Amino acid sequence: MKTKTSQAPGVETKKTYCRICHNYCAMEVDVLDGKPIAVRGDTSDPVYGGYTCIKGRQLPNAYDHESRITQPLKKLADGSWQEISSAQALDEIADKVKEIIVADGARSIATYCGTYSFQESAALAVSRAFHDGIGSPSYYTSVSIDQPAKGIALSRFGVWAGGPHSFEGADVALIVGCNTLISHFAPYGGIPPFSPRKALNRGLKNGIKMIVIDPRKTEVARKAHIHLQVRPGEDPTLLCGIVKVILDENLYDAAFCEQFVDGVEELREAVKDFTPEYVELRAGVPAELVVEAARVWANGKQGTATAGTGPNMAPRGNIMEHLLHVLNTLCGRFNKEGDKVPNPGVLSPTGNRKAEVIAPWAAFGKDFPQSRIRGLSECCGEMPTAALNDEILEPGEGQVKVLFNIGGNPMVAFPNQHKTVRAMKALELLVCIDVKMSATAVMADYILPGKICLERDDAPVMADTWFDVPYTHYAEAIVEPNGDLIEEWEFYWEIAHRLGIELNLGGGILPMDAAFGVATGGTIPTDHKPTKFEVLELVTTGTKVPLQEIRAKKGGFVYESIECIVEKGDSTARLQLTPSGIESDIREIREEKLSTTGIPEKDGTYTHLLTSRRLNHVYNSSGQQFEAVKEKGTTNHAHMHPDDLLKLALVSGDLVQIRGPGGRVTAVTKAETSIQQGVCSLAHGWGFHPDYDDNENVREIGASSNRLISDEAEYDPISGMARQSAIPVTITAL
Repeated sequence: MKTKTSQAPGVETKKTYCRICHNYCAMEVDVLDGKPIAVRGDTSDPVYGGYTCIKGRQLPNAYDHESRITQPLKKLADGSWQEISSAQALDEIADKVKEIIVADGARSIATYCGTYSFQESAALAVSRAFHDGIGSPSYYTSVSIDQPAKGIALSRFGVWAGGPHSFEGADVALIVGCNTLISHFAPYGGIPPFSPRKALNRGLKNGIKMIVIDPRKTEVARKAHIHLQVRPGEDPTLLCGIVKVILDENLYDAAFCEQFVDGVEELREAVKDFTPEYVELRAGVPAELVVEAARVWANGKQGTATAGTGPNMAPRGNIMEHLLHVLNTLCGRFNKEGDKVPNPGVLSPTGNRKAEVIAPWAAFGKDFPQSRIRGLSECCGEMPTAALNDEILEPGEGQVKVLFNIGGNPMVAFPNQHKTVRAMKALELLVCIDVKMSATAVMADYILPGKICLERDDAPVMADTWFDVPYTHYAEAIVEPNGDLIEEWEFYWEIAHRLGIELNLGGGILPMDAAFGVATGGTIPTDHKPTKFEVLELVTTGTKVPLQEIRAKKGGFVYESIECIVEKGDSTARLQLTPSGIESDIREIREEKLSTTGIPEKDGTYTHLLTSRRLNHVYNSSGQQFEAVKEKGTTNHAHMHPDDLLKLALVSGDLVQIRGPGGRVTAVTKAETSIQQGVCSLAHGWGFHPDYDDNENVREIGASSNRLISDEAEYDPISGMARQSAIPVTITAL
């Protein structure tokens, strides 16, 4: 997609968008002889306006960095690596997969889709189709690690078909544990991440009232009118208190609830004991602030309550997300009949929104594929990742023997790292698609080098309705592949090709190679190996604008002709404030025994609660190899209040040992006044592999927070997700 020629001889400037994270920043890239030499934000883009972050600006370095794997690698018996061709690797992998399916059944073949696979716009659809094709339910993604509660809550609550309010135009916002200025993550109604500082400042200038619930005084919390500095893990307690104030003072939209909602009185009874004084004792938020926040939220006219991954990873994420839907519903924070939907999606199917409820649906339980571990089941379309290690280690029918790891790094992502080591070693076949020798790739039998985003076509399928306007951007490959590379979707097509498996993407069946079709009797379409564009056409069947037309645009584009007005509804379904299990969940919180200081007794033997956080210069375990990133820091500090450090006779930069339910790590301290005493904040995604590091190099590679986590001591009974934030820990000086 050539846009202009630089003054430098031979240099072409091409438009694309970044796919290092889910923010998809529009960029211009200077290309010379098929290689990227410079990148910058696209100032002409109507949404991003030139915004990028340090991670995306490393793409030219990522293309030919010394750490990059550019040729498929096969691990030999002595542990060394041999370079082979992708054709040989795929042949050998397919033969092994076929052998194991025959011997142990299709369920023995598993996929883990990590965060990066969500940025490769065909990976999820094609990998899912592969599992459907072979009949294996062993499909796992990072969603069930950090935020399964979002899907669980919606399935039990129901969905307002008109959609929620957006941040743009809102007069109030309630944000729980989401620091968009750093994470670039914004659930529906949160601060738009597409140049988030500008969006936030614009909202504040227009009069929005910001209520932020967070254990830290984050970059977003510093902008808030009300910052509720909650004790880690007590978000549900605080939200119950806010709900109680709204109900007690009749601040809710009674007419909307009468027409569309069930369970108001049952909810009133459930939260009756969550007085502001009790919330103050337990959650650490002054009672008067609880009341003020409830009134400011309820008296607003437009705005959404939403949460980030942090409180989802803490205990009781399901009830926390449910209570956010309660707050939005009680105050009628939805697009209603006659309202204009700011962005109904461009790549989404055609159709209008209605002022009605989409009824709750079954998303987990006895009628879904069952895990062999802890009584769990498939949940919201995938098996629980927290149980994957045990599915590999537990012998018997259904044991996972093969794992395809695409776009992920389980060794630093899964809870309980030592168990993850045992599980990865127990596999008969581990295949990683990766661009570097990650902590998981070192354990693989085959490493297939993946393409970086500049080397492939993509469309922002996942983010289609996240934008506040009907915007999209088709990005074509703009540089030559640097090696014998493969895309994630392509890997599954190649294995399916060799096994004779049909890949149905909903919009149609992917074509297979003609020669292969003849060899198998012609039962599968025999056109050719599809192009990425052809795959994406099937993934996005029914788009409001044809994908061909979107591809023809140069850069991102707002389709102002797409307009959606919420129509009158006709469904009799109702939103459920107290579906089965919710009242008992709330009662369980209230009945939990507390110490004299208000801390739950079960955590009283520990000295601190450790919370997760994100850092602006890295994306989970990615980016740490680049020099510009290293200048920002080479470790994930254990941020602690200065008084806590003083008690341990420590200063910033000293080493501490952090011990949690799952193990211990060494970390580098850093004083931070924005957190309270008794709290420690540590970014996840750092560290490496316990067989390769012994904590002595923590200043160079950081500490792996998942070594602290037990996936058996405390976990969600629906998703199986372990307690991965608000982790009880004891910190001692070294």
